[in-house]
Amino acid sequence: MAPSSPAPPTRPRSTAGSWLRDVGSWIRSAPGTYVWLAALFVTTVIIHQMSPAFEEEFLRQRSTNIHELSQDPVRVLIASAFWIDNGRWAPYVVLYTIFHARAERWLGTLRWLAVAAAAHVLATLVSEGVLAWAIRHGHVAPAAANTLDVGVSYALAGVIAVLTYRVPAPWRPVYPFAVLVFYGIPLVTGPGFTDLGHFAAVLIGLACRPLIRSRLHPGGRPDSRPGKAARSRSRSGQRPRSRFRSGEAPRSRPGKTPRGRAPHRTGTPPAQ
Repeated sequence: MAPSSPAPPTRPRSTAGSWLRDVGSWIRSAPGTYVWLAALFVTTVIIHQMSPAFEEEFLRQRSTNIHELSQDPVRVLIASAFWIDNGRWAPYVVLYTIFHARAERWLGTLRWLAVAAAAHVLATLVSEGVLAWAIRHGHVAPAAANTLDVGVSYALAGVIAVLTYRVPAPWRPVYPFAVLVFYGIPLVTGPGFTDLGHFAAVLIGLACRPLIRSRLHPGGRPDSRPGKAARSRSRSGQRPRSRFRSGEAPRSRPGKTPRGRAPHRTGTPPAQ
């Protein structure tokens, strides 16, 4: 009997290749988040090519201030979400990955985008509306109507708040309390219209619970399956149990077939 040849050595799996595949899989699972980040990267590079004076005027024309909102509200509400006034893009990579990507994986792209858009638009209208009231009553100088106000922080605050419903039940009261304190302290200590906008965005995110109800279990717990709704249950709330073990055929007497019974199948019962 000839001796068996040794098995060929297995090639060790590349750690770098595995890491890149994991990163690529994560990015593909939240396409809206990373397309938005890519757009912010391009606009940030453009801003760095401008002179300071031209940059300020350029951003002011895309700002959601009272003057621009009164001229073309739809244009500036969309345009302001794609520019960063401080010119620092890297911190948003971390924030978007921690909050936006997690929310998009959980809610799906359309629901995540609806929450972010609602927080961005409504918080802008609330903050600028209060600013307009303050200008009209002489509490703020009229020049504030043309102030610079661009960025993505309102949408980020709303998404951070809606993740409250993703936090496990024992920690769920702690998370929104910390978020409210984080955004509430600037509003109390040195109130500005942007501080009001951030706090309003948090409240809007918390108010989006009806929008993400399909991502919660009947008991109000978050669905652990990202990006997919929970499968339908039976009317009683429980899955029907099979009388037989998986792979076991129903017992019958030899030579006879049980009357009025359909052949038993293993696997997931049909949806009702």
